[in-house]
Amino acid sequence: MYGYVVVNKPELKIKEYDMYRSYYCGLCEELLSDYGINGQISISYDMTFLLVLLTGLYEPDTTYKEARCIAHPVHKHPVRRNKISAYVADMNVLMTYYKCVDDWQDDRKLMKKLLASSLTNKVKRIEKAYSQKARIIKAALDRMSELENNNESNIDLLAEQFGVIMAQILCMKNDEWYDTLKVMGNSLGRFIYILDAYDDLLEDKKKGRYNALRTYENNKDFDIFIENVLKSHMAQFAAGFESLPIIENVDLLRNVIYSGVFTRFGIAKNKREQVEEV
Repeated sequence: MYGYVVVNKPELKIKEYDMYRSYYCGLCEELLSDYGINGQISISYDMTFLLVLLTGLYEPDTTYKEARCIAHPVHKHPVRRNKISAYVADMNVLMTYYKCVDDWQDDRKLMKKLLASSLTNKVKRIEKAYSQKARIIKAALDRMSELENNNESNIDLLAEQFGVIMAQILCMKNDEWYDTLKVMGNSLGRFIYILDAYDDLLEDKKKGRYNALRTYENNKDFDIFIENVLKSHMAQFAAGFESLPIIENVDLLRNVIYSGVFTRFGIAKNKREQVEEV
């Protein structure tokens, strides 16, 4: 994943950040136990957010312990896991595998091929367990690759495909919350794709790589335009979120939705402004 769905740490209470870290560590432990080191290194903040959100919605029994690990060898740290941790770990590995295969096919990145090869057998299990979901995600990724290879200039077409992907991931069950979560996932996916393109734009131009935003960049008030588009997508996500009966960790989730997701935009925007000043 991309790492854009993050907390705004300075605005969090200490207990809220500790709660967030405990779910992150639980997901990390889940990935290690189910998929080994190569699965563990695929962990992302985006998926941690989805884990906390779905846990708040479905309220599964959650185990708690304090443990040490390679990253925290001295002091024990809190670890929370539940059945949603396992689902999110599966989706995390599935997305990592597909991304590695795509990177190998497009750029012949050997390390990506090796990582994908190490996960192949376990991904087959995921694809069997979530066959329809996996087919939809794979088709959307293939469509994204096709659009990128054809130098598609309409970024909405690409963002739409990533919206399809995130909708599939967020819709863990086909239940009363499915329609709301589908709209939320679609909005979040569009947000992530556009922010990723914006964040990569300077580097992509420098290296002559494809980026759908290159055709927009010379427009007046480009940065303001992107900011407004991102706010629009997150407003739709937030509207869906506020309609859900989530009580657990709601302030933590709101920190991400209303503030955290825009921190990376601010960093990317400042970087662009510094380049323009030179």
